[in-house]
Amino acid sequence: MFAAYLNTHPLHEHLGTPENYHPFPRRQERAAWNTIAESEKKQILAWADEAGAGYPMVMATQFLAFCRTGDRMAYEKPYFARRSLLMGAVLGECLLDDGTYLDAVIDGLWCICEETTWVLSAHNGSNHPGRPPMNERPLPDAANPYVDLFAAQTAATLADILYLLEDKLDRISPLIARRVRQEIDRRVITPFMTHDDFWWMGMIRKDVCNWTPWILSNVIDVLLLLERDGWRRSEGVTRALRMLDSYLAVLPEDGGCDEGAGYFNMAGAALFDALESVYTATNGHVSFFDEPLIRKIAMFPLHAHIAGRYFINFADCDAQPLLDGERIARFGMRTNQPELERFGLWLAKQRNSVRPLDTPQMSRVLQRLFMPEAQTEEPKGKPFSALPNLQVFAWRRGGLYVAAKGGHNGESHNHNDIGNFIVYADGEPEIIDVGNCVYTAKTFGAERYELMNTRSSNHNVPLIGGMEQVCGRQHAAKDVRADENGVRMDIAGAYPERVISLIRELNVDKDGLTVSDEVTLDRAESVTFTLMLRHEPIIQNGHAVFGKLSMTFDPTMAVSLEEIPVTDARMAKNFPGSVWRMGITSGEGKTHQIKVEIRRA
Repeated sequence: MFAAYLNTHPLHEHLGTPENYHPFPRRQERAAWNTIAESEKKQILAWADEAGAGYPMVMATQFLAFCRTGDRMAYEKPYFARRSLLMGAVLGECLLDDGTYLDAVIDGLWCICEETTWVLSAHNGSNHPGRPPMNERPLPDAANPYVDLFAAQTAATLADILYLLEDKLDRISPLIARRVRQEIDRRVITPFMTHDDFWWMGMIRKDVCNWTPWILSNVIDVLLLLERDGWRRSEGVTRALRMLDSYLAVLPEDGGCDEGAGYFNMAGAALFDALESVYTATNGHVSFFDEPLIRKIAMFPLHAHIAGRYFINFADCDAQPLLDGERIARFGMRTNQPELERFGLWLAKQRNSVRPLDTPQMSRVLQRLFMPEAQTEEPKGKPFSALPNLQVFAWRRGGLYVAAKGGHNGESHNHNDIGNFIVYADGEPEIIDVGNCVYTAKTFGAERYELMNTRSSNHNVPLIGGMEQVCGRQHAAKDVRADENGVRMDIAGAYPERVISLIRELNVDKDGLTVSDEVTLDRAESVTFTLMLRHEPIIQNGHAVFGKLSMTFDPTMAVSLEEIPVTDARMAKNFPGSVWRMGITSGEGKTHQIKVEIRRA
């Protein structure tokens, strides 16, 4: 898409200079800054005051913790704290504009410029195609900078800070901004311009993910804000847009995100950031917002929304992901989809904090501060929603919400969960996907499917003789058919070859749903119908009651129940306390028919 356009429409014809690039009100535009609500001003000043206590150290042993123990947080906690404190000081200085926080800004900039690397410990060495083992990449090589998610994000945040405060910094010393510019160029822009072997560029690997739009959106922002050489500026942005084609190539035609709604901030919304920056820098002359695929990508969060703060959370996704409503609203506005714009404004209204939702990034905070007035009414969802290429479907009936997935087990941030489904009642979780956990070395290593949240045994899918699903793109659903009444799919391909056929069917009606599994095996084995429940069930003689739901099943089948205390900090934000795993197991045989009916209690 982008390459085809650029081949006939050179970007330099419309790309202006950094001085003409105006993504946010400048500090000098006092009228805009004075419009910030008093409640938000108080938050900003309290945030800015925290920088006065000083910036935390980032130490080699904290970086080493990842390769020694798999612990990412030892390094990431002070790393992100530095950037958050700096952002608070910057916003405080922009708000007061009287020098109160300028020294704290200088200290923060200097600290970050002195860091050996802006790359996270978990990403060190990931530029190598073979990705060497952790013990071969314990510390960063300052002479060989790599561009990961947060090197790019740090660069963009520092560029935004110069956009706001460079003139004031220059009055203290021109060496401050000069140093920041030098470090951004050395660590991010020059590697970006001179390397083709960073995997996320899509030149040596085709299986790219959110890294591509996330990094490139930040690189584009930096180039537009700081690069004074006209040729390098237009060439860099052109190069980034061409790389974005590799990301579009891995997306399904329906625009769905297999990484889950929680990753939309870093995926579809990051793509929006890149396109919005180009749109702004060219005064609207270069726009891709009318493209059908871009419009579909924009709509994904609305398709995935359940109710309130809850979203479909298949893959590495929290049940209550922290989505940037303001960016969703602007994406809806640019793509002329009023329903999405209203949803984004409503979502933004649910927040009462100016601080970043996830990792500290200046542009996203500024977007929130200067966004249009939010609305308060929650949009009503559709009775049936389908992402046919992603194979995710959802139904609303009488206060119940049901979602199910097919797909394959080689998706980005994959869980072994083909055939999984979730059920919410009156906007509250009942039959659940446990979602995500705190990332460690295991999360993206060879031991990934030893983790509790990625295994089939902790999803609402069958177990065959205790056997779980297998990872890999070749392990996929087939013959998937869905409509407003339910879905039918053959999920045998998710299991080893001794599963000949496994037809899972969900029928949704005004009173609830029926889930049926028809299983054919090449040998006699038992089959377990597994359910992950938010509330402890009361089980008696083929009947179970949990939360607002009741379920009936064959009373001759064996029932197991296990309480799983939620000890992971990330999972506990969504499902505090405990969750329950219920198993309904048939006797051994080559053929099985298992049916459960789920209704309101």
